[in-house]
Amino acid sequence: MAISAGKFFSDQFAQGRDALRKGLRVLQQRGPSQIQFWFIALVIGIAAGFAALGFRKSIDLLQSTLYRTDDVRLLHTHAEYLPWYWVLLIPVLGGLAVGLILHRFTPGGRVRAVADVIEGAALHDGRVETREGLASIAASLITLGSGGSSGREGPVVHMAGVISTWVSDRIRADGITGRDLLGCAVAAAVSASFNAPIAGALFALEVVLRHFAVHAFAPIVVASVAGTVINRLEFGDVAEFSLITPGSLQFYVELPAFLILGLVSGVIAVVLMRSVFWAEDVGAYVQDRTRMPRWLRPALAGALLGGLAIWYPHIIGVGYETTLVALKGNLLLHEAIVFTVLKTAAVAITFGGRMGGGMFSPSLMVGALSGLAFGLIATGFIPDYSGAPNLYAFAGMGAVAAAVLGAPISTTLIVFELTGDWQIGIAVMVSVSMSTALASRLVDRSFFLTQIERRDIHLAAGPQAYLLAMLRAGAVMRPLGDARAPDEDACQDMMERGLCIDASATLEAAMPIFEADDLAFVPVVADRHGDGAPELLGALFHVDALRAYNRALAATAAEEHS
Repeated sequence: MAISAGKFFSDQFAQGRDALRKGLRVLQQRGPSQIQFWFIALVIGIAAGFAALGFRKSIDLLQSTLYRTDDVRLLHTHAEYLPWYWVLLIPVLGGLAVGLILHRFTPGGRVRAVADVIEGAALHDGRVETREGLASIAASLITLGSGGSSGREGPVVHMAGVISTWVSDRIRADGITGRDLLGCAVAAAVSASFNAPIAGALFALEVVLRHFAVHAFAPIVVASVAGTVINRLEFGDVAEFSLITPGSLQFYVELPAFLILGLVSGVIAVVLMRSVFWAEDVGAYVQDRTRMPRWLRPALAGALLGGLAIWYPHIIGVGYETTLVALKGNLLLHEAIVFTVLKTAAVAITFGGRMGGGMFSPSLMVGALSGLAFGLIATGFIPDYSGAPNLYAFAGMGAVAAAVLGAPISTTLIVFELTGDWQIGIAVMVSVSMSTALASRLVDRSFFLTQIERRDIHLAAGPQAYLLAMLRAGAVMRPLGDARAPDEDACQDMMERGLCIDASATLEAAMPIFEADDLAFVPVVADRHGDGAPELLGALFHVDALRAYNRALAATAAEEHS
């Protein structure tokens, strides 16, 4: 039976009226708190933006003071004219200062950076270490100011984490709110540091939070824009790298070459990451065998860097001058290859010596140099059908950086925003996709997640792997006296056979016990530090462990899809 036009429009009007009333009720109930949260996000964005700006200006001031130059963007050119002993001495003294700071204020003598922020987002309700973080910021500032071969985004991201942690603790934010505020701070810091608002927001979502939940998007964008405004008030609306002649791309002929460049860049990114991890292992081995004080390790790395910088000052600091030269195509083939190798070695020495800094800027430089080398070779085969070699430097820069960060989306955008050139977006995306697809199979997704995996924390595999490590047996067990707890004699009998688990142990350690012995429960005892008999506290049931794990998975899925 057909519905009359009057009834149809009447029903539509009634549905619209009900929807409007429901929306007003939601606004009344949640609006003020949501607006308040966005205001907090804006304040955090402003604070993180100014902190990032201050960090960058401090690096410039320290470099200009130590290397006696007014233009730090031409640092390596100026360093060529300094006395050799001064080029050698600066990183040694910087490394010594870094070592003393980390020895005094960090338990492990290790700089905190992006990996620790990712870990804080996943495991610690969006919190990071404050005391260790402040020490790491100081160490990274000295490292970059005294010629360490690293980047400024790592300390900037952790500095943002310290700011959001302070706010989260003051307002007693829960896990979801704490993570959202952490994302806001990181987005603002990255945007303020690189004048890249789009990439700053996506970096926070893709790398730090590792999800694109709608509820987090708006406040993160607000904070990211705030950070960008702060950068532009100081430096203006200018790209970090200005390409005078971007050149043209012969898509149909050259696109296969950019596919190959992506694979080559993936291999180079893996070599860069593996070099850092190998240098860290060698540094730890030498420190243990020689019983060298840990505060001396950064100074030794500084001596190696200084010796290398005497002949090749291109490795000093962030390396934007050499990166820009590569993007302009103003290097010969052998120069691009040699600088790629030397920069990789310098980055490995810096991180292996436990100096400070980040990996993003070094990966940009290595990518630009190796991309240029590839472009000089590729365009030499068919010069009549090829674009400029520096286009390959542009694509290689994005491809290597994306593989190192494990963030193809945000890295692609940040490279565009750093250069202000969108002409060859297809070539960049092709190279980035191939490099990340290859590199992610050869490491644990990214440099940061591999760092975390080396600490035996399995974030790379997803929440199904690391959530078990967040749940303690003591929190899930059925205590003695509980009506559902097993008989105490049965527990004692199992304890005599060595079947028990400490209350502080995680479900990650408990699950293999259930599976190996097909047990319904396992006794939980107080932490055992002596040879005495363990104290029985209760029992952990397999079904309770599975139920707690399922609740944690459901909560994580709900947050990521909200």
